[in-house]
Amino acid sequence: MRFIDEAIVTVKAGDGGNGIVSFRREKYVPKGGPDGGDGGKGGDVYVVCDDNTNTLVDYRFTRRYDAKRGENGGAKNCSGRGADDIYLSVPIGTTVVDTETGEVLADLTKKGQTAMIAKGGDGGQGNTHFKTSTNQAPRRATPGFAGELKVLKFELKVVADVGLIGLPNAGKSTFIRQVSAAKPKVANYPFTTLVPNLGVVDVGKHRSFVMADIPGLIEGASEGAGLGIRFLKHVARTRRLLHLVDVQPIDGSDPVANAQVIFNELEKFSPELAKLPQILILNKIDQVPAEELNQLCTHIVAELGWTGMVFRTSTLTGEGVDAVVWHLMNEIEQEREMEETDPDFAESQRLRFERLEAEVRANTEEQKEAYRAKRKAEREGRALDEDDFDDDDDYDDDDGVEVVYAP
Repeated sequence: MRFIDEAIVTVKAGDGGNGIVSFRREKYVPKGGPDGGDGGKGGDVYVVCDDNTNTLVDYRFTRRYDAKRGENGGAKNCSGRGADDIYLSVPIGTTVVDTETGEVLADLTKKGQTAMIAKGGDGGQGNTHFKTSTNQAPRRATPGFAGELKVLKFELKVVADVGLIGLPNAGKSTFIRQVSAAKPKVANYPFTTLVPNLGVVDVGKHRSFVMADIPGLIEGASEGAGLGIRFLKHVARTRRLLHLVDVQPIDGSDPVANAQVIFNELEKFSPELAKLPQILILNKIDQVPAEELNQLCTHIVAELGWTGMVFRTSTLTGEGVDAVVWHLMNEIEQEREMEETDPDFAESQRLRFERLEAEVRANTEEQKEAYRAKRKAEREGRALDEDDFDDDDDYDDDDGVEVVYAP
């Protein structure tokens, strides 16, 4: 199944049915008066949160959805039948944005959550409504009102408590395999992971949190390099960022410089995102001789000027992983409890995530436009060939990426 996290969809709510002009006609009742019924209401369009789907791929193939119009009114004061509403199923974590106004119409984060995104038109009035003492036989009725027509953008962001970030091959996918049932592909080359992977981390009875492996962060990602910022937006909903650093990269690069690359890219993409609580994970300690390990880890922390939490792990052997999981669980539970008991803290959290969402969305659109402009300039600067007639929206190309979800 393809992982699609954005889709442009046009929705049209149903128009209202027309009211009619009609008069009561019965034997021995030559002047029965008006009895024109009202038109029926047009169908509304809703989005509903469904945990049986994980991608917006369906909306890449069907891009327009129209609700039916209401029926016209009838004689004998019979109102027209209202049209059925239509419901569009979207994954948990979907945001619906009006492309014309930029307004967020719905943010769906819970199973079964429903929101109206286009309102159907009301039915018109029959001539019964226009009867007066001076006009006993009105020949006037009103047409139904038009339903709303909107061009919407569906944005899917994974709903996770913890986001795994780090350069390619830092061990993110192996980490999530160690702590959850998720089974992302693991291999010894960069960009093994091409889509976000979600895993539920169980910590004892009734204690769990969701972790997301975010791919594609390299130097220049905020400007479109590698997988660019295509998936960076998925950390916007997380409570914690887990920054994995390979203490002894196979390419001989400096782990301090590698860590600084991620810090810089987060800051460039979204200063608000960079303020999220981060935990530094010095990974692959099994690759370093025991007598050198302490000195190397101390050096990395000192060079980074890191003052937050630090853990040393080997995701291959599992060493140190449990300590990270228990720390995260305790932190997340404390935060959840504060949100339930402290209204001021809950409000501050809500406002923070609203600011973060708005900043991430604006920066994502800005970077997309810059990327498209760059691609266009590159095309114009060289001789045209068959490949140059691709759609300009290369940024959203899926490249045939497939994702397998863990049961």
